[in-house]
Amino acid sequence: MRKKSSGYTFLNLIKDVMEIEKKPLTVSQIWKCGEKHGLIDKVGSKGKTPINTLQARLYLDIRDNENSIFVQTSKRPSMFYLKDIDVEKSESEVQDDEPSGYNERDLHILLSSYVYASPDFHCVTKTIFHEKTGKAKKGYNQWLHPDIVGIHFPFDDYSDETLKLQRMVGSRQYKLYSFEMKTILNFSNLREFYFQAVSNSSWAHEGYLVALEIDEDESFRAELKRLNNAFGIGVIKLNAENVSQSEVLLNAKQNVNLDWDTIDRLSENPDFKQFISDIKDDAEVGKIKSQYDKVYYDDETVAEYAKKKHIY
Repeated sequence: MRKKSSGYTFLNLIKDVMEIEKKPLTVSQIWKCGEKHGLIDKVGSKGKTPINTLQARLYLDIRDNENSIFVQTSKRPSMFYLKDIDVEKSESEVQDDEPSGYNERDLHILLSSYVYASPDFHCVTKTIFHEKTGKAKKGYNQWLHPDIVGIHFPFDDYSDETLKLQRMVGSRQYKLYSFEMKTILNFSNLREFYFQAVSNSSWAHEGYLVALEIDEDESFRAELKRLNNAFGIGVIKLNAENVSQSEVLLNAKQNVNLDWDTIDRLSENPDFKQFISDIKDDAEVGKIKSQYDKVYYDDETVAEYAKKKHIY
């Protein structure tokens, strides 16, 4: 069992990191620097999402402690530094918030494993490689293809007799999902990423914007909720260490009718065309026999994969 060093807190860690880096940092950057310099182990947190704990402690200290040594230097994205120290905040510093060592597609299996096991989705997925779509006029296919598509089959929901009756009366409880995957979601990229999801996910029954790191700033979360109310795209926060504890921050609004024109255009992509063909084949036999994205069936295996990929 890891022994916690006496008296060393998340706030001590944040202060030490800022004194090392000597510039404003996002929570993600603070955490990565803490890992680099071996400060994370000094805290010895036993929580499942310690980076969220660090972020919460920092926000609360700034908000509630009038003698706080920290200050928020910007909101888009949220960056922090030591109070009473003059700094010049450049765009290059703001953009240095992208995780290294892995890419968005490395996160796909995390989402696939989560939505497969989650009773809220219980769907199989397929990654769409948009680069396989034939060339078209510039801008024609921009923001057309989602990163991942999914299908919930009703085979496990009802008895064989009920499924047969559904087929007779033309009522089938299939549900199509569309997922747009990102590594980080904050004020600097919110509008671009959200409306990208609006553009390429509105064809499905439900569309989601998915990210590994999502800013917890209150004003940011309020803006997320406003966009959800207006456009209906849901938001999922992945948990790489415990994928089953990934969280649906905002539920998608369900579309009753599918956008068949967009589905037809998406079928120009061979991956999506195969996805539609697989759905048809599986629906006809009443069981999942086609090949969809690989999934892991337990948190330990996902965590091992995520660690190997340097996702956390």
